[in-house]
Amino acid sequence: MFDVKDSEFFELDEEGFDTVLATDITFTGKIKFTKPFMIKGKFFGSIDSTGDLVIVENAIVKADISAGRVLVKGSLEGNINAEKLVSVSSEGSVLGDITAPQVILEPGSHFTGKCTMK
Repeated sequence: MFDVKDSEFFELDEEGFDTVLATDITFTGKIKFTKPFMIKGKFFGSIDSTGDLVIVENAIVKADISAGRVLVKGSLEGNINAEKLVSVSSEGSVLGDITAPQVILEPGSHFTGKCTMK
């Protein structure tokens, strides 16, 4: 296969996150955080962070995102600007532009937008 920097990020389970937006929560606004954050529900707004963000399967996010690393397994509509890494899993979809030094689009993922690797 291939070597991915920070591969432990892909193995984090819910216990590895300080904050989880649960499946029954819909939140609108601006979120700022520094520690790992997981979205399982619905979020609309903007995210400004230096920490890691995971959008799980069935989660719906409509937001522009700035974060350290972003893993998308659910649905995201918005632009992503990551300091380190963006990964879109086979179940994930992104409608928006991605800017990051490292970008992974797994087979089966959906991506519509512009990708810039800085």
